[in-house]
Amino acid sequence: MNESIFILQGDIIYTKEAGKFEICENGYLVCEQGKVKGVYRTLPFTLGGIPVRDYKGKLLIPGLADLHIHAPQYSFRGLGMDMELLEWLNVNTFPEEAKYRELDYARKAYEIFTENLKKSATTRACIFATVHREATLLLMDLLEEAGLGTMVGKVNMDRNCPDYLSEGSAKNSAAETVEWIQDVEHKKYKYTRPILTPRFIPSCTDELMENLKKIQLRYSLPVQSHLSENISEIAWVKELCPQAEFYGDAYDRFGLFGADAPTVMAHCVHSDEREIERMKENKVFIAHCPESNMNVSSGIAPVRRFLEEGLHVGIGSDVAGGTTENLFTAMAHAVQASKLRWRIQDESLKPLRAEEVFYMATKGGGEFFGKVGSFEPGYEFDVVVLNDSRLKHPQYLDIQKRLERMIYFADDREVEAKYVGGRKVL
Repeated sequence: MNESIFILQGDIIYTKEAGKFEICENGYLVCEQGKVKGVYRTLPFTLGGIPVRDYKGKLLIPGLADLHIHAPQYSFRGLGMDMELLEWLNVNTFPEEAKYRELDYARKAYEIFTENLKKSATTRACIFATVHREATLLLMDLLEEAGLGTMVGKVNMDRNCPDYLSEGSAKNSAAETVEWIQDVEHKKYKYTRPILTPRFIPSCTDELMENLKKIQLRYSLPVQSHLSENISEIAWVKELCPQAEFYGDAYDRFGLFGADAPTVMAHCVHSDEREIERMKENKVFIAHCPESNMNVSSGIAPVRRFLEEGLHVGIGSDVAGGTTENLFTAMAHAVQASKLRWRIQDESLKPLRAEEVFYMATKGGGEFFGKVGSFEPGYEFDVVVLNDSRLKHPQYLDIQKRLERMIYFADDREVEAKYVGGRKVL
């Protein structure tokens, strides 16, 4: 469907800010040239005669943004959840990612990942691939065909990983990255963009980080990586980079921590005062991955603090540290984890509310992609239509309560339709 202007009718709910839902019951959501024109309780006379797609009784929400997910790890979700991060990487992650040197295996695995991501409520995602250039391009081909708005990274690693997965040297890693970017440019994707992806500081030498900064400047690319996820990891970074004031400073010394390189960092569970202040100064986005942080024994991030400080905070599924790409489940885990932190660790940080985690999963994370994640005029027309009729209830529920139930109960069975930038993809 390629109409330049069309209208959806249904129960509209979204957020402009973290603490408040905007609701329009049985309202009209107008798309013009792929952007939101407006939300209306009654249609203005000037929009008479425009096609209306009937979703009466259904929830219309902004598409969800997954700020951190590992596509090659989708194949071992729910396995090895009794280990901490560094052991889990060596036992589960690295052996699995090595398989992606074989394109037949990569295609089989990535087709499953892409199909399930398309059926979900996610419309935008920042995605880790592997070090393998050809397999990463294959993943990008599949995502482009699916019509989702994604940023995909070929991972960089030249130290502290198995020989069978190491790129050998900083020079080789950088050269492969440049060739990958040029391949992406040649393909002229419409919806799929490259993002620089140093796995994390322990896996990248100083020389590689210097080379990646040159590539970032040359191609004006955003950056994604991991930050302050685990106590052992932080101690390791301190040993490897004694000159850095804190973990985030190790990225910032190479110009790969916000500022002129738009950056999303996953986790930030143990970020100290200095790191929080630097992230705020540099406008670094935080991908909060609550289920993963629990599964690999990392801890609970102080998300309330991040929101109060005005940092950019979104939600990440972090498959396979997280067990599902379903961001409704991630929202529920964010609320639950915040309650545990409040109860057993820091009573000064109140638990998160439904409207806050929903904001994080929509506008909070969506803004890493531009004007994404809200129904304010001028935002990209990313919409998910939710049919909650399967979830029967003996009482009348208003729109807010219906959405709150989605956070705890919804999966792809509730996703009736999905639009990305005004294009119907599901």
